[in-house]
Amino acid sequence: MPARVDDLIAYLSASPSPYHAVDEAASRLNAAGFRPLDERAPWTNDLVTGCCYVVRGGALVAWAANDPSPERFGIHVVGAHTDSPNLRVKPKPDAHSAGWRQLGVEVYGGVLANSWLDRDLGLSGRVVTDAGGAGATTHLVRIDRPLARVAQLAIHLDRDVNERGLVLDRQLQLTPLAGIGTQDEGEFRRFISGVVGCTPEEILSWDLMLHDLTAPALLGFDEDLLASGRIDNLFSAWAATTSLVEASAAVAGSIPLIALFDHEEIGSSSTTGAAGPFLEVVLGRIMHALGLDIDEQARALVASSCVSADMAHAVHPNYTDRHEPNHRPVPNAGPVVKVNVSQRYATDATTSAFFHAACARAEVPLQTFVSRNSQPCGSTIGPITATRLGIATVDVGCAMLSMHSARELCGALDADLMVRALTSYFAGPRSFA
Repeated sequence: MPARVDDLIAYLSASPSPYHAVDEAASRLNAAGFRPLDERAPWTNDLVTGCCYVVRGGALVAWAANDPSPERFGIHVVGAHTDSPNLRVKPKPDAHSAGWRQLGVEVYGGVLANSWLDRDLGLSGRVVTDAGGAGATTHLVRIDRPLARVAQLAIHLDRDVNERGLVLDRQLQLTPLAGIGTQDEGEFRRFISGVVGCTPEEILSWDLMLHDLTAPALLGFDEDLLASGRIDNLFSAWAATTSLVEASAAVAGSIPLIALFDHEEIGSSSTTGAAGPFLEVVLGRIMHALGLDIDEQARALVASSCVSADMAHAVHPNYTDRHEPNHRPVPNAGPVVKVNVSQRYATDATTSAFFHAACARAEVPLQTFVSRNSQPCGSTIGPITATRLGIATVDVGCAMLSMHSARELCGALDADLMVRALTSYFAGPRSFA
């Protein structure tokens, strides 16, 4: 088993929220010699040249500009996202019912609701405080002990549930339990203030969410599968970060760059999502600082390309009828090129060709995914990035099961294969048929 899967497990374990995922990626970039840049400060040629990154909330953009000539060789972008469907704490979460203390949550993204039942749930995210009017301070919060649980109704009180199927009301039946008694107003705020180390009055707001406490684990007779929460899409965020670090010292001319976006699971429309201006502004500032005029910037974008890395659907052995017969990806068989003629994925013949070339150079096998005509596919950041920037984009990912479950499943060997493919893409030419 390649050692890379152990590193992926470490990244997944360190990243219960998008803010932790970005913090962990930044720590790895720091260790590799990357420098953080401040969006509020001027960017000059000497600042953007070399290995740099910028963080905005749950999003990060990083690049390696060694002797760059983007107007000739372009910018090689790998995009991914840091968020996953989950349960997020409401601004006023204190609740109780029938002698039980509860925690008010809001459903984030397209969750498989039943997968959150009967799991020990911790808490993570960020809290913003203001101590004595000194200004807002953001704190990362992570509590890895069982705080809450969404308890399923016993079969004795729902005898035909297995025959009719489980249907959950998101408002009434996904509210977690947090103890016995009455939840007083302000109790959650007092609890969080003790974790952060401030008074309840100093807490201004929070972005907090629940996470499953079960650790990532290798699975199967040969331990060739990986089970974990947030594989979609921290697998790709980890692979992008790892590939950039490995390619950063070797690439000249073109600029290898990663963009880890937030809010993909809810449409990407935010200041840190792919539909927002974050990447576009960063690219513009890099090119301006390098001295490129408007014409040279336009040429640079035409010479650029993007690999949108998000997970792909593996064929499910118990539901083979849900898959297109000639396009059935499996784990541990390499990355998957995702195709949809309605442009739910941005792949076309030319962009598929340059990713095929990158995989061939790295001796990495490649698969293809197409949805059944009767089964509309989802979408991801690829079409959004292609639309905003006008750069050639291919959508790829590694095959997985249980997508959007609290605990997902992918191939352990694919961690190494995806990093090799992305590193080859960064280092190689961008060419079209």
